[in-house]
Amino acid sequence: MTSHVLPTYNRAPIAFERGEGSWAIAADGTRYLDLGAGIAVNALGHANPDLVAALTEQAGKIWHVSNLYQIPEQERLADLLAEHTFADQVFVTNSGTEAAELAIKMVRKYWSDQGQPDRIEIVTVEGAFHGRSTGAIAAAGSEKMTKGFGPLMPGFHPIPWGDHDALMAAITDKTAAVMLEPVQGEGGIRPLPDGVLRDLRAACDKTGALLVLDEVQSGMGRTGRLFAHEWAGITPDIMMVAKGIGGGFPLGAVLATDKAAAGMIAGTHGSTYGGNPLACAVGARVMEIIADPDFLDRVNRKAGLFRQKLEGLVAAHPDVFEGVRGMGLMLGLKCKVAPADVVKAGYDQHILTVPAADNVLRILPPLNITDAEITEAALRLDKAASSLA
Repeated sequence: MTSHVLPTYNRAPIAFERGEGSWAIAADGTRYLDLGAGIAVNALGHANPDLVAALTEQAGKIWHVSNLYQIPEQERLADLLAEHTFADQVFVTNSGTEAAELAIKMVRKYWSDQGQPDRIEIVTVEGAFHGRSTGAIAAAGSEKMTKGFGPLMPGFHPIPWGDHDALMAAITDKTAAVMLEPVQGEGGIRPLPDGVLRDLRAACDKTGALLVLDEVQSGMGRTGRLFAHEWAGITPDIMMVAKGIGGGFPLGAVLATDKAAAGMIAGTHGSTYGGNPLACAVGARVMEIIADPDFLDRVNRKAGLFRQKLEGLVAAHPDVFEGVRGMGLMLGLKCKVAPADVVKAGYDQHILTVPAADNVLRILPPLNITDAEITEAALRLDKAASSLA
């Protein structure tokens, strides 16, 4: 049958009609253990009753009014984000890509208002993923994302992953900002060392450059802290958030200090859908659940159990797996075979995983996955690996 959907994805021949917690259920009733969570989006699993209740309650009230008016649900979400982070101001978006675009605009507006409109260079890191808009692909700079879409937005200076000396040397008094992921997701579950994040914060303070962190995939409890940069004991000037913040409902945000956001006055940015009551009601409930220290403690305990199981898989299948990397429940299996092959073998075992760059298989389960489900996941991955040996 001919599909009228633009063919920009290589889709698996599986369709899901419902979900329950860590399980996605196909139309024929087959249950798949979901270790992808919609690419780190379903942070609280499928059809989470708390989120269903929040959405249903709001759906019976009002869906959309636009930002021409006060939106109490948006204020509530912004208050929660400010309460639990460095942020003074929040702009609510629909996605991580939109958040990245605003972050770039905010940096440029900041320096324009400082009387330095030509100070536009943003230092980035190769292997990054900030979205698919023209600005976001220019920031990442990889040929895979940029080929055929030129000319690219100027002003980005990508540094090779792992070359920390080059990264520090690139930050000068002409640098507008440094923009990077504390843990690269699409790039292969690659955490930036805490010491490097602290050095970056110091370099930005010294030169006046803004530190912009993309926590779209690593945020919202994914690494065992509300946001990954907290492990290093630093704060950014601007941060992009999305994915898990909506628990499956399209939602993103840009968080910023008063200083970084000073130039973003009325008329400088907008969004028709961004911050609508439905999304914000869900996002506020997600924040209430995930920001709870007890919840994050449970994430860290489960992360330790899951990592132990994955290390056992590596030991049992040295011809398939090379090692485990990542933080919290943002884990990766470095593969000796194509990650896509492991993903496909997983379908036969009714388990869902996500491939990434650097020959890595991503493990991004719901943060409330149970111990029994972690054990079951290891068993199914073991069978998938055995089929590839």
